[in-house]
Amino acid sequence: MSVRVRFAPSPTGYLHIGAARTGLFNWLYARKVGGKFLLRIEDTDLQRSTEESTRSILEGLAWLGLDYDEELVFQSANADKHRAAALHLIESGRAYRDFTPKAERADKNVKQEIAERARVAASEGIDQRSNPYRDLSLAESNARAAAREPFAVRLRVPRAGRTQFADAVYGPQEREYAEIEDLVLLRSDGHPLYNLSVVCDDIEMSITDVIRGQDHLTNTHKQILIYEALGANVPRFAHLPLILAPNKAKLSKRKHGEVVSLTTYRDRGFVAAAFRNFLALLGWSPENSEQEVMSLDELIEQFSLEGIHRAPAIFNFNEHDPRQWTDQKALWMNAEYIRTMPLAELWPLIRAELEASGLWRESFETDERAWFERTVEAIRHRFFTLKDFSAQGRAYFADEFEFDEAAVAKNLKKEPRLKELLPALADKLEQVEPFNAETSEAALRAFADEAGVKAGLLINAARTALTGQAVGPSMFEVFDLIGRTRSARRLREAVRLI
Repeated sequence: MSVRVRFAPSPTGYLHIGAARTGLFNWLYARKVGGKFLLRIEDTDLQRSTEESTRSILEGLAWLGLDYDEELVFQSANADKHRAAALHLIESGRAYRDFTPKAERADKNVKQEIAERARVAASEGIDQRSNPYRDLSLAESNARAAAREPFAVRLRVPRAGRTQFADAVYGPQEREYAEIEDLVLLRSDGHPLYNLSVVCDDIEMSITDVIRGQDHLTNTHKQILIYEALGANVPRFAHLPLILAPNKAKLSKRKHGEVVSLTTYRDRGFVAAAFRNFLALLGWSPENSEQEVMSLDELIEQFSLEGIHRAPAIFNFNEHDPRQWTDQKALWMNAEYIRTMPLAELWPLIRAELEASGLWRESFETDERAWFERTVEAIRHRFFTLKDFSAQGRAYFADEFEFDEAAVAKNLKKEPRLKELLPALADKLEQVEPFNAETSEAALRAFADEAGVKAGLLINAARTALTGQAVGPSMFEVFDLIGRTRSARRLREAVRLI
């Protein structure tokens, strides 16, 4: 049977970068081996699941280019099938009804309470499956259910033996049955629980390989028991290393906020291909290669489960430093893509950014196309995100732009003589014919000699006057791109900043 994998996010918030990486690894594996990549929205938490979150997940996957091969599945639509599976397990003797009255709980720490109860039971040598209803006859169980006595459904875990599987990343795994409680499959309100729903859906979707986060390793042992109880083939498993914050804590939507949201990177000017490339290298590396910048075809060709690391990946960011708001390698990767992408691929991304900023002119596609292409080629080499085209690059596309305070202090305010020198330089440039990079350079250097100042003083001051920045392309190329009229006007207007 051909490989069939699935990505199964929960729509309880934005798409977390850890979940996005899981989706990417599943997609790469499916494309590598010629298999199918399926998408399932696990929306059974009705109180927390939202349409907005589902939309965010779909938009995030589309942005990364992760297309799925069959119809989108919503787990909630299969709830009746999950309940039917639980009842089938009761009839086959692999599960039982638990009529223990449901306790009223004043707090929400149910998982902690269960874990503590299990710990105490283990320390006292109590079998976690010492449930008075475990050995209740099916006839009596059916009668009590027919009388509408509330019940949960529990899996009847064998008393002796162990679960075993070979994880594609972490190797052989096993767990004694004695360590696994008779897990609940259906709550007393008839709501199917996670482990049952996941297994039923994976069987229904004919999933052959389950690739997911390391935090599901414990669940896998429980789910294998359900597969076996249902008489289904157990898929192969590969568990991915966690992605940790710089302090080695697990990345959290609640704690770390937008920095771990995939859509943050889309909205802050990342190139989708660059972020996809970065995500792929969070916990995976190509065998026998140190290559980092990789095309989609190269990622597919080189991807393998054997290349997935066991150690957690560290997502380096400093939430207290705006300049390091995300991992510096992610920014470097994005800059590499912006710098090296074919202009035909970069063009629509820049257009979208300039349109959103009110800077786009239709003439960039027609009369000014050659100028626009030259401008993009000149300025893109220093940019880290697409937002830089409308921020640091704004002066090339509009006359209203902001001045970097540090650049003004360094290049304009330190030399009072610039109040006279810049207007005089403007006069000289207006006389240059033809006006281009070479002739403007000759004019500036001649004027510097005439005025008895270093050319660097005028070059740095002119850069800040024309672009608002301290760095950029060759100043003489900037003169050519900005043009004679705008260059002269900006030199004169900069006097007010000195």
